[in-house]
Amino acid sequence: MFITVTKIETENCLREILKKEGYSLNNKKGLARLGPDIKAVRDKEDWYIEVTGSEKSGRRRVEDFYHAFFRSISRLNNKECKHIVIAVPEILRKILPIRARVYKIAWKRIAEAFPELEIWLVDTANKKYQTTSWSYWLKQGE
Repeated sequence: MFITVTKIETENCLREILKKEGYSLNNKKGLARLGPDIKAVRDKEDWYIEVTGSEKSGRRRVEDFYHAFFRSISRLNNKECKHIVIAVPEILRKILPIRARVYKIAWKRIAEAFPELEIWLVDTANKKYQTTSWSYWLKQGE
């Protein structure tokens, strides 16, 4: 059985953790806003974070992930942008190395083209997260 974690649960958990870690956070965006799901600022560094959940079917999860990818790289239009993040539920940890392996050459080129791109795994049950680089998943898929 696949455990589901909604995008809202993932975002709320990550917001709570980041706030405790001293980040300043933007307000949650409404349906009409085009900004990032979370803009976090600490020590004069900005993180633009796009969040996905795991509640949908496998195909929809893949589509959501790649939509988050394109939303995240669009944040590079902001001059102060040094960190772009796709935050996913911890439950997707096993899927990421498979994706990296399937798209190996493209995944590697994305890592080279966007060194500021990160994937964060959000553990909503234990209220913690792990930061990883995009290229990290290539090593896990070998």
